[in-house]
Amino acid sequence: MTITEERPAPEANALAELDAHNISAWFGDHKVLDRVSLTMPAGEVTALIGPSGCGKSTFLRILNRMHELVPTASMAGEVLLDGADIYDASRRLTDARHQIGMVFQKPNPFPAMSIYDNVIAGLKLTGTRASRSEKDALVEECLTKGGLWKEVKDRLRAPGGGLSGGQQQRLCIARSLAVRPRVLLMDEPCSALDPTSTRVIEETMLELVKDVTIVIVTHNMQQAQRVSQNCAFFLASHGTPGVIVEHGDTDAMFAEPQDPRTFDYVNGRFG
Repeated sequence: MTITEERPAPEANALAELDAHNISAWFGDHKVLDRVSLTMPAGEVTALIGPSGCGKSTFLRILNRMHELVPTASMAGEVLLDGADIYDASRRLTDARHQIGMVFQKPNPFPAMSIYDNVIAGLKLTGTRASRSEKDALVEECLTKGGLWKEVKDRLRAPGGGLSGGQQQRLCIARSLAVRPRVLLMDEPCSALDPTSTRVIEETMLELVKDVTIVIVTHNMQQAQRVSQNCAFFLASHGTPGVIVEHGDTDAMFAEPQDPRTFDYVNGRFG
């Protein structure tokens, strides 16, 4: 891979807090979120829970400006990364995507590209120059953080598409980490994986949160309890837009929820 832009290789960033203020969202005339506000603390995992169709994934995509990729989509409100609005007209779209990475529900490595080149793919997209030794070090570091290095270190030139589903998801995590994001968004990253792979991804998340703030959408209540320190319960009922019913410390929300709807949801009575 030839990289010619004059931006230096990325260095680690300080942990970042993400704040959403009065977020509303639409697809055409259909309103899917109504004035949602949430603080996602630096260096912690925040889980977004709630039944299907309540706006969790839309909210997640708004956090790094992916919502606007949908032609009919619109939004109102602010998303602040350490106090600076990522939607400010003076900020580049690529800057938001660089600082706030995304891991999707279905693993999406570049299948014909090698494991090594998958990891460093983001460098070219962000215009980052790096020497071969810097790339080598970055690949090892990110695959290690992604919990994959020991399994693939002897076959880095093999296609990323040849890995198992769980390994592909960890490769996607490593790829996201290579551009040094300050926040990592994860949209049901384990929903397509078996229990063993899910456990490995969860262990990886608990290690990653030392270096990057994480926001995860999950339908798995046990997963939310295992991996998150903070939790937000989204709900949309009777055709109304999604709102946050309750948010706060994960253990407290599951043990002593303040709203009866939260109690019913976390105890499996609907959703």
